[in-house]
Amino acid sequence: MNEHERLDRARYRRIIRFAARHLAVLWWFEVALPRLGLAALGARGRSARLTRLARRFHALAADLGGLMIKVGQFLSSRLDVLPPEITKELEGLQDEVPPVPFDQVRALAEAELGMPLERAYAWIEEEPIAAASLGQAHRARLLERDAAETGIADAVVKVQRPGIDRIVAVDLAALRRVGGWLRRVRLVADRVDAPALVEEFAATSLEEIDYLHEAASAERFAADFARDDRVLAPEVVWERTTRRVLTLADVAAIKITDLEALRAAGIDPSEVAHAFAAVMFDQVFVHGTFHADPHPGNLFVTPSETGDERPWRLTFIDFGMMGDVPPSTRSGLRSLLVAAAARDGSGLVAAIQEVGALLPTADTTELERAMTQAFARFGGMGFAELREVDPREFRQFASEFGDLMRSMPFQLPEDFLLVIRAMSLTSGVCSALDPQFNLWDAVEPYAGRLLRDERSGIARAAVDEVVATASVLARLPRRLDSALTRLEQGRLQVQSPALERRVARLERASGRVVSAVLFAGLLVAGAVLRGTDPVLGGWLLAASALPLAHAVLAGLLGPRGR
Repeated sequence: MNEHERLDRARYRRIIRFAARHLAVLWWFEVALPRLGLAALGARGRSARLTRLARRFHALAADLGGLMIKVGQFLSSRLDVLPPEITKELEGLQDEVPPVPFDQVRALAEAELGMPLERAYAWIEEEPIAAASLGQAHRARLLERDAAETGIADAVVKVQRPGIDRIVAVDLAALRRVGGWLRRVRLVADRVDAPALVEEFAATSLEEIDYLHEAASAERFAADFARDDRVLAPEVVWERTTRRVLTLADVAAIKITDLEALRAAGIDPSEVAHAFAAVMFDQVFVHGTFHADPHPGNLFVTPSETGDERPWRLTFIDFGMMGDVPPSTRSGLRSLLVAAAARDGSGLVAAIQEVGALLPTADTTELERAMTQAFARFGGMGFAELREVDPREFRQFASEFGDLMRSMPFQLPEDFLLVIRAMSLTSGVCSALDPQFNLWDAVEPYAGRLLRDERSGIARAAVDEVVATASVLARLPRRLDSALTRLEQGRLQVQSPALERRVARLERASGRVVSAVLFAGLLVAGAVLRGTDPVLGGWLLAASALPLAHAVLAGLLGPRGR
């Protein structure tokens, strides 16, 4: 076994041991104790346990680096499936790691490009301008002949961290194993499809370490806005780009949240906020492809040259995380936006179900009431107005509906999660630019257009409904005749999957009751006989562990059904 293999195995075992230890704690407090009638004991100190778990994972991720930092950031965004104690603790996990020594960067880049760096670039700075868990970036300048051909002189070269492919493979293998464990824990499985979450995360992570994918995303983004004078994106230098090395035009300008620099350049931050929000909505609702990581480090405001009709433009960089809005999700988002603009609580819940964020079997009556009250009290407020609301009102709302929201079977699809992430970052950037910014104002033009589209589609929907109804009526006599024939011949069958699942659950429950009674009998008999016959009493006490294990684990390991 070489050194790399030894380190990979040690890394894998460390992740697995961490997960196994904390899953055992979770099982004991959240499954075993409630089954023994000690739910109150299990609930005691739950918040502190979850906070400790998150802090320990934070420390593990910071120490291991690699994909574990991305895991922490991914988990911090999963407000739909994780308790606030975990998401709050992990939201501060930053993807900032010590840079790789330049000689290792040089070796990897030269192997990828097939030439010495001196032949690939006129010069490249050894000190990186940014270093993250998956790669780091260096400023460079193209050779004169390359600059003449491409029209690009100054460039940024992104190089993967050496060995990151191997580390990502190890981390994903460990995560897939943990996801398989979680699938067997009903407490978790009823709330979240853990293996599916792991695969969502894996797909995003593998795209991030494929710089050819990022380069193609950058070009697609630039093509979407080719005729839009509000937006700029860096050009790709394909001659100096591979799966592990990415060379882009250096487009650094004023950081979007540098208010002092913006004002010094004669740029109104409030105008930037409104333009940025409009551009992000265009990406989601018009183009269907959007930048999923629009934090301030990936956004610049570029002043235009003298005489240009538009005085400044928004410049996007880092296209490793992009989102696509498939037709099904776009339809749900349209319904969601219309319902939000209309302050329609029941419509909002229906739209949440349409995008697949809420299981169809969920009881939504109370959720609709919560949404209606939230709109009635807080709907339409910007961040500045929300800051002026009495904190006691938020606490009262959270007290009334917090448990309801946490108990609902939410799980956002990956494409919808990226939309929420992008819109959340957009709102934060806009509020930093203009404290009075109200995202609802930016939504209104799109909501109004969607409402008009909805009305224009009513006639078409009515015609479709008439055609569908006529088709059903035409087939009805034949289907009735077939059903009556089967009834006369005694071949008519009625299936009720929900009833079958309930019967199966009752059978399992009765089996656990029998096991619990048997456990109690063996335990008492063993305790009584142990004084007069230690051997038989000891055997009975030991045997009582078998029905106890069945009573506790039968529901956990048995088939699930709702």
